[in-house]
Amino acid sequence: MVARAYRAAGRVGKSRCPGRLDTRGFGVNSWHYRPAVIDWSGIFHILATPFSDDGALDVDGLPRLVEAVLATGVSGLTILGIAGEAHRLTDEERRRVVEGVVKAVAGYVPVAVGVSASGTHLAAGFAAMAREHGADAVMVAPPAGARGLDAVAEYYQLVARAARLPLVLQDEPITTGVVMPAPFLARLIAELPTVEAVKLEEAPTPPKITRLAALATRPVPVFGGLGGVYFFEELSRGAIGAMTGFPYPEALRAIREHFVAGQRAEARALFYHWLPLIRFESQPGSVPGTSLAIRKEILRRRGWLRSAYVRHPAATPDAATLEELSEVLAAVVPG
Repeated sequence: MVARAYRAAGRVGKSRCPGRLDTRGFGVNSWHYRPAVIDWSGIFHILATPFSDDGALDVDGLPRLVEAVLATGVSGLTILGIAGEAHRLTDEERRRVVEGVVKAVAGYVPVAVGVSASGTHLAAGFAAMAREHGADAVMVAPPAGARGLDAVAEYYQLVARAARLPLVLQDEPITTGVVMPAPFLARLIAELPTVEAVKLEEAPTPPKITRLAALATRPVPVFGGLGGVYFFEELSRGAIGAMTGFPYPEALRAIREHFVAGQRAEARALFYHWLPLIRFESQPGSVPGTSLAIRKEILRRRGWLRSAYVRHPAATPDAATLEELSEVLAAVVPG
């Protein structure tokens, strides 16, 4: 089913070889790394975690969700991020999600697994689990509330060592409370050969893309996030794509395809067309969880999820918000 969906999107499955560390002489400052064969470009969709209406993990709904996403032609999947409610899952639920998604994807696109945690030991354990259950890469945000960038750097070194996989460096200060300036990100890129991509989410993202490109000692692909709210400007500054859970990934893919084809005006016009929904879905300044509840409601309406349930204490939309969502969808979504 997944293979059929992916081919229907005009993509052809290919085998991928996850990166591995040569552990001979391994230390935090002694790296021997063979890069993964991953095409870090395009749209890496951040997968929502499906639940039943009673809040139980809907493992049986994972293949359905994966098939729907792959049919839009995304370049990869990222799971167990903040938008995947990873912080509301038990360790066993995390494992079941990784296993279920990796099995459903069946090698057609790379699967990056979020392993961020407030403690180094936890994050390292999550990273090892992801590798053991078939992840192609890990995505790591800084430990929430960390004080001192040297401690953050050591956290990344130790998590990378445990993962032994390509690493997506997630710059996410909103939830973590940790600001990682461009010079610090450049330092991590220089020190950690496993860093193969960066996801920037410190608004406004476009200037930081420019600063990082000027400082990095080697080229590393940069993805935008934040629901796609700066996507056109991020592409203009050199971003390679987007890593977000916006529930119409085919729209982001089309915007990028116009842009890379040199059709800047068409890309801008399409971005502006979708921007009202991007803005409404992201709910800037809202109580944490509000955006995710709207995202899951859209996914439910698309038939990708059976339930829009978000785990407590996430806020759920009221009736008026759902009516407003219907109005925006009617104005923006074709057909």
